[in-house]
Amino acid sequence: MKIMTEKRFWLVLMLALCAISAATAQKQPPPEGGPAKAFTVPAHETYALPNGMKVTLVPYGIIPKATISIAIDAGGVDEGAEHVGVASLTAELLKQGTATLTAQQLADEAANMGSTLVIDTDADETTASLDVLGEFAPRAVRLMADVLEHPKLPESELPRLKNNMLRQISVRRARPQTIALIQFRKILYGDHPYAVVLPTEADVKKLTLEDVKQFLGSNFSAQRAHLYVAGKFDSPATKKAIADAFGGWTKGTPRTETAPSPKFRKVLDVTDRPGAPQSTMIVGLPVVSPVSPDAIPLIVTNALLGGSFNSRITANIREQKGYTYSPRSEVSRRYHDAYWDESADVTTKFTGDSLKEILAEIVRLQKDPPTDTELRGIQNYLGGLFIIQNSSRSALIGQLQYVDLQGLGEDYLKSYVAKVNAVAPADVQRMTSQYIKPEEMTIVVVGDKSVINQQLAPYQTSN
Repeated sequence: MKIMTEKRFWLVLMLALCAISAATAQKQPPPEGGPAKAFTVPAHETYALPNGMKVTLVPYGIIPKATISIAIDAGGVDEGAEHVGVASLTAELLKQGTATLTAQQLADEAANMGSTLVIDTDADETTASLDVLGEFAPRAVRLMADVLEHPKLPESELPRLKNNMLRQISVRRARPQTIALIQFRKILYGDHPYAVVLPTEADVKKLTLEDVKQFLGSNFSAQRAHLYVAGKFDSPATKKAIADAFGGWTKGTPRTETAPSPKFRKVLDVTDRPGAPQSTMIVGLPVVSPVSPDAIPLIVTNALLGGSFNSRITANIREQKGYTYSPRSEVSRRYHDAYWDESADVTTKFTGDSLKEILAEIVRLQKDPPTDTELRGIQNYLGGLFIIQNSSRSALIGQLQYVDLQGLGEDYLKSYVAKVNAVAPADVQRMTSQYIKPEEMTIVVVGDKSVINQQLAPYQTSN
């Protein structure tokens, strides 16, 4: 009996303490976090080699590692309508060895420095990177130069790499999110390369080794490359390795820019997916370029409207109504180009209701500015997120690379947090009214037409 009484006593005491703690917490909420500090760009050096290749060196951090990354002005926008997919195929072939190294030897050389060679491509750029122990930074630079200047491009690997691409494309094209994005981009960009989300099976099958060689010869050159090195490394030794390894690279010619003219089209595009338990939707329209003075206020507006977990659209259709689990909006950016969109996978029977609520939240923000408290919470979130996003070598290089691609200048990163915090409630209202206009939006939905057609009838147009 004594043991049971003691247990009961401690149990009662713990419950009482929990109750007191809960009551105290209700009366005294935790203090709000302070505003994020301004981001300080680490001291860095930028220069150009005689052949035009740009170099940025960023001594950064205390961990004895260095990231070597090179961005080349060569991506999907440079492929041409007859060679869609060649940029991705080129990126894969570059990893298959050099004139003096087999693919296995190349992989081993990277591994011996504590890294793996990564080569990616997107609409605007191809990026190659190595993250190595700091002492190997000069050696990594030489390996990178060997890959780009003396690629082996073995034709024997072409069937395997193309089959890999075809499998990946098949998987992605089966996803409703990809189907929706393909339709959305096609409506916005028409014949411009930015309309291409994925190559087709026919595109990949007709690619040849000669296409790859032509793409490399036309687009990969010193004048279209920017090398970044960030971390702890021997700067003089690394600079010498850069000059020796890349100094003889062909200068080449600058990229010929083909600016898109995205269309504002109030159109409803529906793709049938019989029996689908969810409808996938994208709602959006073109907005100002990343170099516009309104670009940062628009980022703040997006975060408040739908681009953060505490955003209005998320609170509405996720938290309050339960129509969807993970809605999100974004300002999707490319070179001097951007569009805003809200995307969500919603329960089929709530497709029309979800669309109605998304547009209603936009109209509400057009009519009434947010409160100072709501806006301050979003600004603190964006400022803190920006600091965190710049807290690693690769992330810092990514930010510098973005700034250089867009031509935003050195001050962009330094002043970003201050400009976010300078946005006023009236600015958010103006951004929404000026740029996020429901009457000009493209609406793309992938779902079961037999269930959703009637729900979407109010959004049908004569276009």
